[in-house]
Amino acid sequence: MKQRRFAQSRNRGSWLAFAMLLLLASSLHAQDTKSRMDIYGFAMMDMGIDLKRSDLSWFDVVRPTKLPAFEKQFGEDGNTYAGVRQTRFGVKGYTPTALGELKTTFEFELFGTGVDAGQTTFRLRHAYGELGKFGAGQTWSPFMDIDVFPNSIEYWGPNGMVFFRNVQVRWMPIQGDTRMTIALERPGASADAGVYSDRVELSDISPRFPLPDLSAEYRHGRPWGYVEVAGILRQIKWDDRGQQQFDLSGSALGWGVNLSSNIKLGAQKQNKLMLSVVYGEGVQNYMNDAPVDVGIKRVTVLPPNPNAALDIGEALPLLGIVAFYDHYWNAKWSSSLGYSRLDIDNSTGQAANAFKVGQYGLANLLHYPAKNVMLGGEFQWGNRENNSDGFSVDDYRIQFSFKYNFSHTLGGGQ
Repeated sequence: MKQRRFAQSRNRGSWLAFAMLLLLASSLHAQDTKSRMDIYGFAMMDMGIDLKRSDLSWFDVVRPTKLPAFEKQFGEDGNTYAGVRQTRFGVKGYTPTALGELKTTFEFELFGTGVDAGQTTFRLRHAYGELGKFGAGQTWSPFMDIDVFPNSIEYWGPNGMVFFRNVQVRWMPIQGDTRMTIALERPGASADAGVYSDRVELSDISPRFPLPDLSAEYRHGRPWGYVEVAGILRQIKWDDRGQQQFDLSGSALGWGVNLSSNIKLGAQKQNKLMLSVVYGEGVQNYMNDAPVDVGIKRVTVLPPNPNAALDIGEALPLLGIVAFYDHYWNAKWSSSLGYSRLDIDNSTGQAANAFKVGQYGLANLLHYPAKNVMLGGEFQWGNRENNSDGFSVDDYRIQFSFKYNFSHTLGGGQ
C-alpha cells in the first residue's frame, strides 16, 4: 500500500508539472512578444511478439545485455506485448536577451527505466539551456552522435553506438554544420565483482569520482554529409571502507574515441548511410547497451602483508560498430536496414556467464499515409554471447507501430 501511495504521489507531481507547463504556454500565447515556444511530440503505440524470451523488465525492446545468460533464465519462449511507452512531449523556448537568443529545451517521454523499468511513467529526456557558445543542463553527450540512429520503430536502438543524455556544462566555439563542442559531464560508472562477488572484502567497496568526465567532439560538415570524431576521458576510483584483510582500493582511467559519419545518397540526398565505430576502456555506461565499466582481476598470489593494497580492478576494453541505411522509396514509404555489434574484453575475474558480445539488427517497411502519421512493421534480431562458458542465445521479434506527431508554435509576434 505504501508503494502504491508513493507511485500515485509521484504521478500527481508529474501531472502538476505538466499542467503548469500548459499554463505557461497559454500565458506566452496571450502575449505579443518576440519570444516563442515550440510545443511538439507524438503519441505512439507499439504491438509485437517476442518469439524468444528476454528480461521481463525490458519486454518491448531489443537489448542483448538483457537476454538470458543461461537456458530458460526468463522462462519459455513467446511473449506478445503492447504499449504506448514511446509517447513523447517536449517544449523548446526561444527568448531574446542582451547576450543573444536564449534557447531552452524541456522534454520527457513515458518509457520507464531504472527503478521504473518496464513501467509506463514520466521520464525526463532533456532539460537544457543554451546562450551563445555556452550551454548547461541535461542533453546529448558530445561523445555521442545521435545522427547515426536509424529510422526504426524499435525503441532502444543499435547496441554498439554511444548513446547517453548526461548532465553537463559545455562550450561550443564552433557552431553550425561544422561544429566543435567541449564539455564537463557528470561522472559515473559501474563495476562487476565477478567470481569474487560473494567475498566479504568486496562488500565494503564504494565508487568515487574526484573529477568530472571530459568530453569533446568535432564535426566536419560537407554537402554529401559529415565526418565526426569525439572523445572522452574519465577517472574512476573505488575505496575500501572496511577493516577486512587487504586493502582493495584502486583506480582506473577510462577513455574512448568515437568516429562516425552520415553519407547522403540518391538524387535528393534523402537516403543516407549511417556509420560509427567506437573503441575505449571503462566507458560502458556511455554506450547504448553495455555491461559494467570495471571488471575484477583474478588474484593468484597474495602479498605477505595483510595491509597491502591489491590492484583488483581494471577498466574493460570495448569495441562498438554501427552500420545502417535509411532508404525513402517515395514520399509515402521508407525502409531501414542495418547491423550493430558490441564486443567486451572481459577481465580474468569475471564469471564464465558474464556478457561478452552483443549483436543487433533490423529491417522495416514504414508507411506515411498522411502528414504527421506513420505506421509500419519491423523485424528485429538480437544475440548474446557469454564470456567463456560457450553459451549463446538469439532473440527474434516482429513489431508493428502507429505514430501520430503534433507541433505548434506560440508567441513570436504571431
